Amino acid sequence: MAGCSQKATLHKSTLRLCQLGFTAFVTATLVACGGGQSTTTGGETATGGTTATETASGDAIEIGALMPLTGDLQAYGESAMNGINLAIEEINAAGGVLGRPIQLAIGDTQTAPQPSIDAAQKLVSVSGVQAVVGPMSSGEAIPVAESVTSKNNVLQISNSATSPVLTDVNDNDFAFRTVPSDAFQGEALAEVVTQKGMTNLAIIYVNNDYGQGLAENFQAAFEAAGGEISGSVPYEQGQASYRGELQQLARGGAEALVLIGYPENGITILKQSLEENFFDRFVFTDGMKAPEVISAIGADFLNGSVGTAPQALTESDAYQSFVKSYEAKYGEIPPKPYIDTAYDAVMLIALAMEKAGSTDGTAIRDALREVANGPGTEVRPGEWSKAAEAIRNGEDIDYVGASGSLDFDDNGDVSGTFAEWAIEDGKIVTVRVFDPAQVQ
Repeated sequence: MAGCSQKATLHKSTLRLCQLGFTAFVTATLVACGGGQSTTTGGETATGGTTATETASGDAIEIGALMPLTGDLQAYGESAMNGINLAIEEINAAGGVLGRPIQLAIGDTQTAPQPSIDAAQKLVSVSGVQAVVGPMSSGEAIPVAESVTSKNNVLQISNSATSPVLTDVNDNDFAFRTVPSDAFQGEALAEVVTQKGMTNLAIIYVNNDYGQGLAENFQAAFEAAGGEISGSVPYEQGQASYRGELQQLARGGAEALVLIGYPENGITILKQSLEENFFDRFVFTDGMKAPEVISAIGADFLNGSVGTAPQALTESDAYQSFVKSYEAKYGEIPPKPYIDTAYDAVMLIALAMEKAGSTDGTAIRDALREVANGPGTEVRPGEWSKAAEAIRNGEDIDYVGASGSLDFDDNGDVSGTFAEWAIEDGKIVTVRVFDPAQVQ
């Protein structure tokens, strides 16, 4: 795609959980009801802070979140929701958007395309949202962009959809992401394994846009660096056995298995690989960076494994500000990706609304690059009041996110840095954060 063409909180909050078809459709009502009581419905509880009713007034502005509350990416959906809720709480406590509090409507994507489309359609037609965060998986973000958000002029910002396919999706410029494309992660992973002295690898990848795109980009970069891929096969989600795929890959004599997937089925693949002695050395990507994987397999089997994931420069002022706020509310930030990018997605939606002076989806989209791209007064996480005042004064602003630079290009993509991570003594540790484009 060329140019810009096609492309809480109020006291304790109430959560309504309605089962609608394929989708658990949740509205986290951030306007307190019943004297600020925490309400539990359908097994879910939503709680918030205590200041928003005092600082934001008027009818709430509803935005959507398409998150994997169930399915293969559930472990990431839960943590990403913390980033979303933190941003909403900070914004509402500082006066809200256009003087109104933000209210969140949540749709469960179930980590599958059709439920994601159903959830998105309900957010648009039932809740009337004009902007959504998510979906997290490229396999869901792409069909949602093509069939729902672009058709209804609703801004969509994914915090973790990394497939290169999203760059050129027919979205009428309504689909953005706060995470770099896997075109870059493939290069980053190739640099890491080459540095480790690996020369012959096998790849198993989830059969969707994320898995295929990252597998292809990694293979191209690794082979360009002199490495050999002895085999690359896709796997389907939800199978009981992956022994056939693993046996096929093991015949090539690779020294390690590159697993590009998600925890639920990835754990099954790891177990069967170890049980059948197909592979005992593993390389991972962002989708497998979860402590739950180590707990399920055992540290003794995974210590020494390496991987990559998008990661902000951890010493930056913006990232440190985010971490400080996160830990004050939730405790230590978990070693999972896409919490900061979810926070940034909400901040950008809110800033674009404030800049546009409107909650209309097209107006929000048109204002997004104005608040995300420089030049302008720099605004960091936790500085909503500063940003809103600058916008009211007619100043240009440049949001510098917790996840790094968020200068959107014509396709809604951003650049970024990556972490080399490893499993050491049963824990996920960051070895370094680097820009693959600058590695010699």
